Amino acid sequence: MKDFDRTERIGAELKRVLATLVRDEVKDPRLANITVHEIRVTRDLAHAKVFFTCFPVDEDPALQARLLNGRLAGFLRHALAQRVRLRTIPQLHFVFDESIGHGERLAALIEAAVKQDDESNQQRNDWELQVDGTPT
Repeated sequence: MKDFDRTERIGAELKRVLATLVRDEVKDPRLANITVHEIRVTRDLAHAKVFFTCFPVDEDPALQARLLNGRLAGFLRHALAQRVRLRTIPQLHFVFDESIGHGERLAALIEAAVKQDDESNQQRNDWELQVDGTPT
């Protein structure tokens, strides 16, 4: 099996071009902070899932996905066809990527657990110092 097959190479190239298109060509202010993370292309190149996120996170991802999957998907597909040399340009299906938000929540939980552990260790050391009267 190849390390980096054709669909992955095409996905990487589409991601590179699409990220530039979204940044430079899309004029809608509701989509100004879109970041394209990954594009997964089907083997027959008929469809591509475009995973995106937006910063700040408080914006409405459902609205953004609806906007991107509407008329803008056709515009972006046409613009891709002009910039990428492929016989078939896949239909674009935009999906909000929740993995970034999940990662931030996990990082916050880990940070809180470490802080709580440090505090409990400090309290235990303080208690041992009070009981013994000698530092440990």
